[in-house]
Amino acid sequence: MKIKEQTITLDSLRFYAYHGAEPQEAIVGAWYTVDISMKADVTDAILNDNLSGTINYAKVAEIIKQQMQIRSALLEHVAGRIANALLDAFPAITLLNVKVSKQNPPVCAPCAASGFCLTVER
Repeated sequence: MKIKEQTITLDSLRFYAYHGAEPQEAIVGAWYTVDISMKADVTDAILNDNLSGTINYAKVAEIIKQQMQIRSALLEHVAGRIANALLDAFPAITLLNVKVSKQNPPVCAPCAASGFCLTVER
């Protein structure tokens, strides 16, 4: 077997948080989703079924939860904090995609979600 690419994802993690540029958003809050895609060499996990050879999804989710609890005015700032925290915690990550979406944002038309996507590499 020739491994071409290794990607770990967590899709649609859901959090209630208080991000937003408007003062009312800090009071009312909203639902957010976070999608993560991480490229890393996890060959040891593939070959040996060993958790220490991969990135622990539960720890990733806990880090994201911690970052979502810290209020920010901008989704860009939230995504940047999540990216930095994950890169600090998991040296194996070589490429990281973070998408933070706010459900039902306060805009002048019906909108399911607004979001920000950030891609970073080590």
